[in-house]
Amino acid sequence: MYDQFLPLILFGIATAFTPGPNNIMSSYSGFNFGFRKTIPLMLGVIFGWTAMFGLSKRRLHRASLAPFAAILLLTACSSFPDAKKTDARDPYEGSNRKAFAFNMGLDTHFLEPAANGYRNVMPPAGRRAIDNHIDWTGLPATTFNSTLQGRFENAGLSTLHFIVNSLTFGLVDLTEDPKAVKSQDFGQTLASFDVPEGNYLMVPVLGPNTSRSLTGRIVDSVTNPMSFLKAGDAVQTMQTLRPPVAAVSTRANLFEAFNDVKYNSLDPYARTRSLYYQGRAARINATVGKPTNNSTADEQFESFLEDPR
Repeated sequence: MYDQFLPLILFGIATAFTPGPNNIMSSYSGFNFGFRKTIPLMLGVIFGWTAMFGLSKRRLHRASLAPFAAILLLTACSSFPDAKKTDARDPYEGSNRKAFAFNMGLDTHFLEPAANGYRNVMPPAGRRAIDNHIDWTGLPATTFNSTLQGRFENAGLSTLHFIVNSLTFGLVDLTEDPKAVKSQDFGQTLASFDVPEGNYLMVPVLGPNTSRSLTGRIVDSVTNPMSFLKAGDAVQTMQTLRPPVAAVSTRANLFEAFNDVKYNSLDPYARTRSLYYQGRAARINATVGKPTNNSTADEQFESFLEDPR
């Protein structure tokens, strides 16, 4: 149990001081290559951000904490790759399995109980309102990526839905056809330009990704204007709570499907990887206009793995 809780605690401490995609990149590098080989990346983050703060003439009190936070983060997440491989797309399977075990520990001790309580306490109307808000905050990313992909009709629809539903902060969908907008992320945009998929990566906290999809998630995070919105304490509080609430909501919506993979699979890691690739392929094929014959047997769990929230 301690090998699961200690990394979580240290990761939380580091993230409290230096939130952002650098934490994810550092943690994954630590998982795959160990602490020593991650030192150059860590130093680049520390001195790069310090220089940026200095050039912008801002206070450096948070930047001065970066070395300690980075060291804690990498100490928490450092391990070495294993030679065990069962899929050519997964060259880091040894460390990926360790990250998967860590994520399953978080799910068992925190996310699953929270999702179960959420299902039992929150009425359907409340759950639907939260889901609507989460979808609404992702619409700017869909507009951005649809434009890059040349899908201007989808970009226009997502913009219209965002503006109309902003009257209720997205809690109530006021449009005639909520499913008219097709969610798009930067990973799909990269795929539309034939960027290679890269290796399979099981990232602590974030879950399954490929090199391309992880890059897309980072870009979507830093380019979403909702992250920079200054519209009062209420909106800021909603934005702060969005990631954990979205995780609990999605886990609750797919409670049985997720538990079936977690508890009834001979190899939950391998099945999760397979389902991730199936779900991701369906999204990519839809983006580039290819038909998909995805089976519906594990469709719900695929949507959980592919949920961009």
